[in-house]
Amino acid sequence: MRKIIVLSFITLDGVMQAPGGPEEDPSGGFEYGGWTAPYADEVSGKVMEKLMTPADLLLGRKTFDIWENFWPEHADSWPGINDVTKYVLSTTRKNSDWNACVFLNSLAAIEKLKNAEGPDLKVWGSSKLVQLLLKNDLVDELWLMIHPVTLGKGKKLFDGDAIPAAFTLEESTVTPSGVIIVNYKRAGKVETGTVGA
Repeated sequence: MRKIIVLSFITLDGVMQAPGGPEEDPSGGFEYGGWTAPYADEVSGKVMEKLMTPADLLLGRKTFDIWENFWPEHADSWPGINDVTKYVLSTTRKNSDWNACVFLNSLAAIEKLKNAEGPDLKVWGSSKLVQLLLKNDLVDELWLMIHPVTLGKGKKLFDGDAIPAAFTLEESTVTPSGVIIVNYKRAGKVETGTVGA
């Protein structure tokens, strides 16, 4: 069985929209594209190198549309991106000129993919897809890059429909610029109790 690993740049208030640049995703009138740029440093760069090692990708259609127009011409910044299989959840797209793309049109298709043999699946961006995965308990691991900024509006990682779930901290790093990078793995049901009892 494959693991589904969600990797997300987020603000303190959970916004994940357009971390990479002003033109990345201005939908909904979003004005803060590129909000991660001031926080880039050598420490976060080393972690990103690790996270960008070749792996199959599972993407939402909006993120795929952005990437399809960017990464084929910038593959020197992400070696292997053009060769890995890119699975895309979409009810409107069926094909692409970008090589190694497979289009899925349902949650059932994702579940079938997850239960098949193969490399783990990394999900970058793709807010609606991530919310669907969290709602259906399909996320095995989270890599969150939490930036010291609030934006108020914008697409968010969590929308209130995630199932109750516990995670275990596997790894953490705090960068000189104040970004907290954490890796959580799924750890079962939420447990409750009384503090101090």
